[in-house]
Amino acid sequence: MKRLFIGLIIITAAAHWSFAQNSDVEQEIKDLSQQKWQWMADKNVDRLAELFHEYSRFIHMSGTWGKARELEIIESGSIWYKQADVHDVVVKLFGETAILWNRITLVAVVRGNEVSNEFTVTEVFQKQQGEWILLDLTFSSVRDTHSIEH
Repeated sequence: MKRLFIGLIIITAAAHWSFAQNSDVEQEIKDLSQQKWQWMADKNVDRLAELFHEYSRFIHMSGTWGKARELEIIESGSIWYKQADVHDVVVKLFGETAILWNRITLVAVVRGNEVSNEFTVTEVFQKQQGEWILLDLTFSSVRDTHSIEH
């Protein structure tokens, strides 16, 4: 009986520790995503170049391209991600890969015209050599009533 009780305590403690670790990583990914939006608004291509994987992909309403083109678009201001208001965020962990879904209202300047759109954005991060890097960022156009289930 004593062994069973000690075993249950160990299992409970391990489960709690694992959950706390996942919560910390989920928060780290949320913070990194929020920082990415700020770097995009600030046109900070140096920080973004470090975050984006060499073969990362960016899926927009007008096309799909890689890291070099995305950085060029941000630096030139042909799309200025002026402000991303984040409404919902869900993070799921799959080993060393994290997928973040967020619902945003994006205010952007596109070819000189300011526009505001509702999107669900899917971001795929992977931990490589101790650092989280972005593999994919996909914009999906949605209604403002769209919600993300946890």
